[in-house]
Amino acid sequence: MAETVATRYLATPRTAAVEPGPDLAARLQDLRKCVHCGICLPQCPTYLTLGEEMDSPRGRLYLMRAAAEGRIALNDTVARHLDLCLGCRACETACPSGVAYGSLLEAARAALAARRPLRERLLARALFAVFPRPERVGVMLGVLKLYRASGLAALVRRTGILGRFPRLRAMESLVADVPASEPLPEVIAATGKRRGRVGLLTGCVQRHLYPHVNRDTARLLSLAGWEVVVPRDQGCCGALELHAGHLDAFRRRARSLVASFPLDCDFIAVNAAGCGSAMKEYHHWTDEPLVRGFALKTRDITELLVEAELPLGRLDGTVAYHDACHLAHGQRIRREPRELLARIPGLVLVELPESDLCCGSAGVYNLLEPELAERLLERKVQRIVESGARVIAAGNPGCLLQIAKGCRARGVAVEVVHPVELLARAVAQRGADA
Repeated sequence: MAETVATRYLATPRTAAVEPGPDLAARLQDLRKCVHCGICLPQCPTYLTLGEEMDSPRGRLYLMRAAAEGRIALNDTVARHLDLCLGCRACETACPSGVAYGSLLEAARAALAARRPLRERLLARALFAVFPRPERVGVMLGVLKLYRASGLAALVRRTGILGRFPRLRAMESLVADVPASEPLPEVIAATGKRRGRVGLLTGCVQRHLYPHVNRDTARLLSLAGWEVVVPRDQGCCGALELHAGHLDAFRRRARSLVASFPLDCDFIAVNAAGCGSAMKEYHHWTDEPLVRGFALKTRDITELLVEAELPLGRLDGTVAYHDACHLAHGQRIRREPRELLARIPGLVLVELPESDLCCGSAGVYNLLEPELAERLLERKVQRIVESGARVIAAGNPGCLLQIAKGCRARGVAVEVVHPVELLARAVAQRGADA
């Protein structure tokens, strides 16, 4: 890449330039691992959509390296290219040099976080005042339910006023229904031969919008021989703050979550890809032994269930599996969910084209960058139509919300579910057939 490209980023920024910060400066050797080969380019959702070099992993790494070396400032222009990144980490899967792009991006965003323009800081403060707090997510969803039940939502839609506020429109259209939610018992006994003790993360969004997924997860773990512990006081894993570069807040979340689980848990089961990925990487961001140990215990639910012999009955239908980014690229888990679905008698598993290309959800990306997220969602829905599947399975609540929204808007008649829902239905069918 020509050195003259960097001069474009040396111009006086609209706001004060930002120093690279200790987290990014310390990663200079990691940044230099990128050899600019370009293998990552066709894997990057933003590059595929925008065709802009600086909106590719290679281009963003070039900017981060130049900032860490003091050759350019982390100004508004650089920040914009970093903000447009979904953090899907598909580039990590493709990279022959093993560049840890995700953590480098988070370090760069940490350097930018404190010096954002006031409007951006206020928006971030509003989002992080709600989404990493399960109790506040519940209140927000309760208000949304009332807003719709009162008829106000229909009135607002008729006025078209939300068209002037794309982020509000994106948020309002994302949630189709707010189900009733009941907390799980704090301890659920193992069924049959006991394997050990597993803590279950209930999540922030998952517990309110997909409580049945947590219920099915607990039941399947119990059937697999695990005693399941569900701490009532557990909070957020910190994933959203990590991806936004709020590293101090992320570390506080990690400590608090770890403290809420008993020390004698053999594993911590997670059914949300983004949460699991962040939790498995706690040890990259802290030296605290308890937190590091917790990270090593963390498992995606499919990693635990694939080792069990579940009593599965017949389910007829065609299902395609969407690879959630932080499961396929963050945790490198692809085989386990497919293997579990393939075990269900009668279920035909078909491959989804571009299964591991981001759907545009990416935490709160679809709220912050709704236009680009919608373009990625359009591509994902088209691939779903091409697959011919009637059911789409995905292991992350953000993906479930995003894909369901896209299919609703385009009149595509598919059911969007978490893999554990299909496994739980198969178990129930086996019981009904017995």
